[in-house]
Amino acid sequence: MPGSDSPPRADAARNRERLLHAARQALAEGDRSLQLNDVARRAGVGVGTAYRHFPTPRALLETLVQAQLDDALDQARRELAAPDPWAGLTRLLTTGIALLVSDPGFAEVLAAGTDTLPRTSQLKQELYDAVDQLLRRVRDVGALRPGVDGDDILRLMCGVSYAARLAEDTGSPAGPAGLPGPAGSPTAIGELAGRYAGWLLDALRAP
Repeated sequence: MPGSDSPPRADAARNRERLLHAARQALAEGDRSLQLNDVARRAGVGVGTAYRHFPTPRALLETLVQAQLDDALDQARRELAAPDPWAGLTRLLTTGIALLVSDPGFAEVLAAGTDTLPRTSQLKQELYDAVDQLLRRVRDVGALRPGVDGDDILRLMCGVSYAARLAEDTGSPAGPAGLPGPAGSPTAIGELAGRYAGWLLDALRAP
């Protein structure tokens, strides 16, 4: 019958969105395990439905962050066309670190050496390529310290975001090892990440 497939497809799409919404809530509450049984219960769907959409927690996490990967890639390509390559790198690095700090799931996927979904691998490779091209432009104008490549930049960004999130995890005015640090509020963590990003840019700039 014409249109007989529409309700199942619509139901499947709704269930998928409910699962993604539930997973986002879990991440926002600090649950990074994304166990599919728990996510299914939050979403109000059967466990079998969850596994049909996302065979593993990792597949669910990668699906969640693909929009962020798309956004990061779009920005990298915009900055590649910027008239001032160093300013473009500065914007990309600063914005990227802020996103990594606010979204630990994105940081985990970006830093991973292997991926579950082919689309994740494709987006990451395109992002690495765009960053490498931007670095070549920065290097061509003599603004970049020698020996730095795109992989270095992305790993350093992940490292800076992790260091900033340590202050959030301590939840106290004193940072790790008793060093002065913020009290763990999102605003304070963002300010700390901004300072770290500035220091990283200073280290990357050619003498």
